Amino acid sequence: MPELPDISAYLTALEPRILGQTLEHVRLGSVFVLRTVDPPLSATEGKTVTALRRIGKRIAVGVEGDLWMVIHLMIAGRLHWKAPGAPLRGKNALLAIDFPNGTLTLTEAGSKRRASLHVLRGEQALHDIDPGGFELFSPDSTLARFRAALIRENRTLKRALTDPRLISGVGNAYSDEILHAAKLSPIALTQKLSFNEWERLFAAALSTLTLWTDRLVAEAGKAFPEKVTAFRPDMAVHGRFGQPCPRCGQPVQRIRYADNETNYCAQCQTGGKVLADRSLSRLLGSDWPRTLDELEALKRK
Repeated sequence: MPELPDISAYLTALEPRILGQTLEHVRLGSVFVLRTVDPPLSATEGKTVTALRRIGKRIAVGVEGDLWMVIHLMIAGRLHWKAPGAPLRGKNALLAIDFPNGTLTLTEAGSKRRASLHVLRGEQALHDIDPGGFELFSPDSTLARFRAALIRENRTLKRALTDPRLISGVGNAYSDEILHAAKLSPIALTQKLSFNEWERLFAAALSTLTLWTDRLVAEAGKAFPEKVTAFRPDMAVHGRFGQPCPRCGQPVQRIRYADNETNYCAQCQTGGKVLADRSLSRLLGSDWPRTLDELEALKRK
């Protein structure tokens, strides 16, 4: 699922292409992608794009009249930039938004239709769709605020970092990377951390997301991001089960649960203890909704 660095890259690529352009027409390849009826989708046509914004893991495109098109890519949704009037071909093509200089399309791999488009009116509607998680890069971001957000519930660190009500924009991939950088166990409980561990976690969250955001944004400045993936070869642990940890050289471990998995280094994060047994899988499973859809559907408290 595209997370904060990936969404930032998309916004970087979209800004010079659609900001200030007229949204000429919107075409649906699947009626199921549109989740709202009022305002109508047609209300956005003929309007100038005035703003681009990230809302958690969503992309918000603002047009004249205080209207917003909010796209949630979920797990397999991806954006593409095509020539003007590019046709919607294939069962995975869900949406096309036509501009004078090109067409933005949304595709979704697989048979499940999780990606969505909401058409909203006004700031309050945007506020209502935002799960409300803490923004790590907001001007008032501090260690104290970060800690306060994560200890509202006594959760495993893995669940807390990926809960959109607690932290904004972090999902399965970057939570693994953050916890590895912080040298913390994914099953450590938020209300059991020491002050030093909180300092490490906050610093790791900022540095990891900054590193990947800067890298992906730089790439997006050269070409539209067409290969957005949660599995990158230079990640430390995510998606690297069995491969050597870049810090200590020990093989990366994993815990499988529900439709998800956690990757970690036993040597660096859990004192050499391998956690991938049935009891710990049950522990994470009980702390996690059964599907990623359920996790993303969590509402603001």
